[in-house]
Formats: sequence, C-alpha cells, structure tokens
Amino acid sequence: QVQLVESGGGLVQAGGSLRLSCAASGRTSGTYAMGWFRQAPGKEREFVAAISWSGGRRNYADSVKGRFTVSRDNAKNTVYLQMNSLKPEDTAVYYCAVDIHRREPVVSGGLYDYWGQGTQVTVSS
Repeated sequence: QVQLVESGGGLVQAGGSLRLSCAASGRTSGTYAMGWFRQAPGKEREFVAAISWSGGRRNYADSVKGRFTVSRDNAKNTVYLQMNSLKPEDTAVYYCAVDIHRREPVVSGGLYDYWGQGTQVTVSS
C-alpha cells in the first residue's frame, strides 16, 4: 500500500503560480513513476504530467506544456508540480498518483495504482 497526500492548492489570480506537492508514504521502497491528473466540475479526469523514477523523462499534456513543470525528490518521497501562468481553465481538483509497476511515465490514469485525495486549485480571471 502507498498513501499519497497532496498539498499546495488554493486560490490564485490568472497569470499567477502555485506549487503542488505530493508526499508518499507506506510501501515507498520500490522504483516507480508518478503522475498528476486533474478533474474540473462536470468533466472527466485528465492527464496533466508524469515523471519517471529517475526524473529523466517527463510527459506533459499539450494544454500545460511550457507552463507546468513536474519534478521529484526521491529522498523525500515527494513529487512536485510547479504551475506558472495559470489560466481559469486550469481550475480543477488536482490528484497525484503512483504507478508501482513501471519506472517510466504513462499518461493513462487506468494504469496508476494509488491515488491521493486531491487538492483544489482555483484560478480567478
């Protein structure tokens, strides 16, 4: 079992920045990829970003490329999502997830094994 806890969400004006964190605990001794997803009201969950175990490979949704950066600190069992130039359409609940079967990142949420409870990000215009 892996437990994930997100933090760092909040209310920000358009053009602003936020940094989300996701701390993992429990069965964290393996090597695994991690990802960020989001779900806006009335919409399906969508992929945002993912990072390999080494941090050397990162995938991003087209909608966030150039604005968001995913990173991780394995010594702290924590993954981050730096979000810059935020837009109202970025408003959503953001979730982190871990894929314990792969070191390299995947974009399909169905392949991730454990999920956090989510943190709300609201961007005002």
